[in-house]
Amino acid sequence: MRMDQWLSLLVIALMMAAFVWGRYRHDVVAAGSLLVAIVIGIVPAKEAFSGFADDIVIIVASALVVSAAISRSGIMDIALRRFSPEKSGPRARLILLVGIVAVLSAFIKNIGALAIMIPVAIQMARKSGVSPSMFLMPMAFASLLGGLMTQIGTSPNIIVSRVREEITGQPFTMFDYTPVGAALALVGVVFLGIFYKLLPERVREETSMDEAVKINNYTTEARVVASSAAVGKSISWLQKPAGGDAMVTGIISEGGARRTPLPDMSLKEGDLLIIEGEQAALDRIVTEGKLRLSERTHDTEKGKVINAVEAIVGEHSPLIGLSAKEVALFESTGLNLLAVSRRDMRFTERLGEIKIRNGDVVVLQGDLQKLPDLLREWGCLPLVARDLKLGRARNGLIPILILAATMVATALGAVPVATAFFAAAFLMVVTGSVPLREVYGHLDAPILIMLAALIPISDSLRTTGTTDVIADLLSRTAEVLPPYGALALILVAAMAVTPFLNNAATVLVMAPIAATFAEKLGLQPDAFLMAVAIGAGCDFLTPIGHQCNTLVMAPGGYRFGDYARLGLPLSIIVLLVSVPMLLLVWPI
Repeated sequence: MRMDQWLSLLVIALMMAAFVWGRYRHDVVAAGSLLVAIVIGIVPAKEAFSGFADDIVIIVASALVVSAAISRSGIMDIALRRFSPEKSGPRARLILLVGIVAVLSAFIKNIGALAIMIPVAIQMARKSGVSPSMFLMPMAFASLLGGLMTQIGTSPNIIVSRVREEITGQPFTMFDYTPVGAALALVGVVFLGIFYKLLPERVREETSMDEAVKINNYTTEARVVASSAAVGKSISWLQKPAGGDAMVTGIISEGGARRTPLPDMSLKEGDLLIIEGEQAALDRIVTEGKLRLSERTHDTEKGKVINAVEAIVGEHSPLIGLSAKEVALFESTGLNLLAVSRRDMRFTERLGEIKIRNGDVVVLQGDLQKLPDLLREWGCLPLVARDLKLGRARNGLIPILILAATMVATALGAVPVATAFFAAAFLMVVTGSVPLREVYGHLDAPILIMLAALIPISDSLRTTGTTDVIADLLSRTAEVLPPYGALALILVAAMAVTPFLNNAATVLVMAPIAATFAEKLGLQPDAFLMAVAIGAGCDFLTPIGHQCNTLVMAPGGYRFGDYARLGLPLSIIVLLVSVPMLLLVWPI
């Protein structure tokens, strides 16, 4: 081997060691490795930043925006409450999630299936009282396994089909992958449902501040109008979406009479409900009951963005001792008072009649551009920015329809995956499914920088000719092995190479090697080509080999070494199941 080939392997080995060590953040390690590769000459300076334009970076960035839009739509909240087993434990919900992702991944791109289900998993984790890290990595692995079941599930399957056509004149068909892929998916789902505890519990750093300001006793009011789904329904029906985190504490009829909110009491048009609880639970009651949150509405002037913020009333606020009604808050400032929270206090009066005190936490809605000045004027200090659902506009089914169109376009091969996801992210923004001001907050910069820096480093294996050396070594080793050993070697080699070449490049490198030495050994190439597709599609050891693994790294709070803890035994199981299944389905 030449010096540049040894240097390429050395840089990658040291980089992987730094990732596993975990002393420095993954984007810092990747960026530092890229600089070293430039200095020693294995990555040309003019190509050092080509990774920022790579399809993988575009796909992951776009998928983050798409997933955020799906989460904001509220559709997944509704689906979670309707289809999630109410009294089941975290393990049952984990099995449900990984099963759904695996099945979806067989028919749509696995990263699309995962993007759809990430918001559901995070909601399920909160409901179960566990960290999202329990669900997200198993789901990512399930998406990889599910993608093995059909030709369109993952890119390696499509490329392998083309390679077979070049060799034999006949490509693999849509469901040629299903017997082996379905067996792997089934075994994998069972493994993930039993051995998920191999994963350490991780908490994303950004969520700790959100938990620090969690407020469980906001009081708001909402009106039952003619179009409300709650008309004629009981109090218990209305409160069910809150899952016990919010409840109706008072009812004022249209004529002004007060009624005790008994669980079986029917709601009538015109009833004004006083509701207390956590703000997200209040929002679920208002949204599913189709209640009117505020009697007043804002003008929809061009360029005006209406938003809600949480703020604490300061000791010198002119609001102290007064109610929103007394100061004509909306008429004088355009601010809506949506909710009030006071420590150890349950309100029975109407929201606009509550006398504000020092230290009260309020939810105010108004023009985003004017909110900072108005908060200063009224002596209110905004709390740390967090995902505030109460009073937030939604676009309903629009994000789902955009994602569905994206999945159909990619499944039919009409549009490249990167282009389709970029277009989907753009449409999410222009339709208001994700506010423009929030888009860049959803683009996880450390993850994207890590990917962009790793791509030219990984490509140095090809440009220095290191992959050719590896291919020659594999060919010579396989010639002295029995057929099942050669098949296992190809599978293991594809698994080992794919973190550094990405799965599509792995197939392009490994498929010709597999076909060549199958021919030398006088064997049929089909099983070997399938082994390449399986190995390239099953990177369970790192967050960098497949975009699905990368997508869950930040929301799950995972470290680089966490993937191998669950992924290594799963890789061994894939190897043990794949070889006999390939020999059974594709005799050599």
